[in-house]
Amino acid sequence: MNFSAQKNFEALQLSLPPAPQPLGIYKPFLIDGKYLYLSGHGPVQNDKSLIIGRIGEELDIEAGKLAAQQVGLTMLSTIVTHIGSLDQVKRVIKVLGMVNCTADFLKHPYVINGCSELFAKIWGEENGIGVRSAVGMGSLPDNIPVEVEALFELQ
Repeated sequence: MNFSAQKNFEALQLSLPPAPQPLGIYKPFLIDGKYLYLSGHGPVQNDKSLIIGRIGEELDIEAGKLAAQQVGLTMLSTIVTHIGSLDQVKRVIKVLGMVNCTADFLKHPYVINGCSELFAKIWGEENGIGVRSAVGMGSLPDNIPVEVEALFELQ
């Protein structure tokens, strides 16, 4: 059986939210040769609303991890909407995860694992895990808990 990222996603029985439209002066994605760059994405829910709250205040660490998974789903929606299929992506190269958290919060990588684990389930351990940074921020747009940007290699 051939590997299919799209089939792996469907097997998870998760739904994709609507792909977000830019609210500023930027492109949500850019293709340069065989590379797909995704701008920072937030946790868009199926009704187009955003998950809101700072980790360590309104949200706990598990809610933060789920928000990071929702960011991953939002990024997948951008890929499917604009590129056509998750099968067009060969591998994850780099993920930058930003966590809106209190100054004493220290578990940024655990939160961003919500997104990274999703990508690993879709593209497999070899291609779904790239290099990564997970950092804390004093705030993020609209008080979202997590923002992620990523670089992918296309088929």
